[in-house]
Amino acid sequence: MDFLISAAHAQEGGAGGGGMIEFLIMIIIFFAIMYFLIIRPQSKRAKEHRSMVEALSKGDEIVTNGGVAGKITEVADDFIKVDIADGVNVAVQKQSVASVMPKGTLKDL
Repeated sequence: MDFLISAAHAQEGGAGGGGMIEFLIMIIIFFAIMYFLIIRPQSKRAKEHRSMVEALSKGDEIVTNGGVAGKITEVADDFIKVDIADGVNVAVQKQSVASVMPKGTLKDL
């Protein structure tokens, strides 16, 4: 009956693990990939957004993160006032500005 059951006890185990150096190389490669695919692009986008927010000025046409589009009427340290319709001004944080639109995009305001 021994021919149906493989003799696992007679087989020799494989060679030992790769060792500590190979493990450290894999960890370093993993962190390099994470840096170039996630951390670096995210910090670049944050830097671009920070410079866009610092450059906001009166008359710029913007879109906020909530999707509200309007023209800046007043700029303060942390807040801006945005004219979203005739006589309708809202105060929003500068950080909530998603993008600056080209001049003349919002002609109906």
